Amino acid sequence: MNKIIHIIICFALLLSCSEDNDDVLQTLAVYTQGQTIEMGAVIACAASDKDTGEVLTFYYPELGASNIRFYETVNADVDESNFDNYTKNSLSPEPFFNGHLGKFIQNDLVEKWIIITFELDGEIKISNPIRTKQVSKPTVWNDSVTINQLLTGMPNFSWEDDSEGDNAIYFQVISDDENNLLSGTYTFENNFLYYNTDNVVLNVTTNSPPDLILNNKYNFTLMDVSLDNWVNLVIQKSFIAE
Repeated sequence: MNKIIHIIICFALLLSCSEDNDDVLQTLAVYTQGQTIEMGAVIACAASDKDTGEVLTFYYPELGASNIRFYETVNADVDESNFDNYTKNSLSPEPFFNGHLGKFIQNDLVEKWIIITFELDGEIKISNPIRTKQVSKPTVWNDSVTINQLLTGMPNFSWEDDSEGDNAIYFQVISDDENNLLSGTYTFENNFLYYNTDNVVLNVTTNSPPDLILNNKYNFTLMDVSLDNWVNLVIQKSFIAE
């Protein structure tokens, strides 16, 4: 009997050590140790859902990206630049705009810092830290965009500049009625002309955007992103190409 008890205790201790080691291995610091990394190489931001309040973390997976990971801190009162503060969350990503982008959905009332990583070309690509604000500054959702279609097939979208405060950049997506992304662009200015990149500062459009078909339905989506990558405002509006 004593021998059996001894075996059980040893097994429990071994399991405990194994679990502790697994926890250590989940930190971003350990994951990146000795690896080639590139900071700011993953385009990502987060917003709160208009209906559920869930945290939606969006990212752009470059072609060939693998091992996409979601890391988070316990709360927002930590040093966001210290990888030791980030632990891997086993959340699985979902397709967004039919897979052109990715999305993590998280039901969490605790505000924190998030980092998204993936592996590409032998490097670990790392997003800038994302500060969630689902409690202190929930994302505003509306359809307040002006669409000028004086130029046939080239709608000009404009919206109020920095309406919610704390704006750093605007991300705009034009998609078709089946939610396929036609163009994804970033501007500092509060306007975008489809498809003209004169004021575009960052582009996640992978194929040449098609000409809009007259009388077809399309969708405009805007994200007003802060310096710490929280989405202050989301604008969504459908329109008929003229």
